[in-house]
Amino acid sequence: MLRLSALYRYPLKSGKVDVLQNVDLDKLGLDGDRRWMLVDEASGRFLTQRAEAKMSQLSALWNTQGGLTLSAPQQSSIEIALPGNDAELRGVTIWRDTLRVPDAGDEAARWVSDFIGKPTRLVQVPLDRARTTQAGYGNDDDQVAFADGFPLLLIGEASLQDLAQKVGRPLEMLRFRPNLVIEGSEAYAEDSWKRIRIGDVEFRVVKPCSRCILTTIDPQTGERSTDREPLATLQKYRAEADGAMFGQNLVNDGNGRLEVGMPVEILE
Repeated sequence: MLRLSALYRYPLKSGKVDVLQNVDLDKLGLDGDRRWMLVDEASGRFLTQRAEAKMSQLSALWNTQGGLTLSAPQQSSIEIALPGNDAELRGVTIWRDTLRVPDAGDEAARWVSDFIGKPTRLVQVPLDRARTTQAGYGNDDDQVAFADGFPLLLIGEASLQDLAQKVGRPLEMLRFRPNLVIEGSEAYAEDSWKRIRIGDVEFRVVKPCSRCILTTIDPQTGERSTDREPLATLQKYRAEADGAMFGQNLVNDGNGRLEVGMPVEILE
């Protein structure tokens, strides 16, 4: 039987993981997932571990009011409130999307600037300012917060085990930053799924996930692997026109609640 074996949330884009036992869903995926982001103060362009590997050591815990607790090595933690209706709107760029979203304020900016080492701002995306998902996939009205392209990422445990065997050493699932992990399926079975149900919620499988240099960063230490693994191996046997594919992007149809251990049903 297929079941949901792990739930992961990333309150801050490219920040540390929040391991969950249960979570609610809204129209942007897991409640509180990637609703916050760091941007370069001058350009408004988004920052991630691709360029700032130290972000793997930045903890951002989401609270039920939508705010954050930020902490990092050699820095005191700080509580960041959810921006109010009167918050300054800042123009930001994430990939090809530009949007205006609430800025978390100067105190938060000082803290994240000290951590990153250059002028940086912390921004948040409310539901009514979300982006649309990547064109050409899913429905025209599908939306996403600050995730790269889609609200959710799913990976099968057997797929990771197969990749680790090919690389020749154990691999952490968190290198690939999924939201949903499934056990009980064959390796890469998720490639053929089109619709699934977990609990009372149905999900559309809309696009395989193209992997990047971020997979070579150790999620515990923030260090990059000198042999470019596991990306180098993925590029040998999972390469497509858009890159090396691992995992599937999902969109949830409707709200609901997920809990680790729930059965997973393949609808199509």
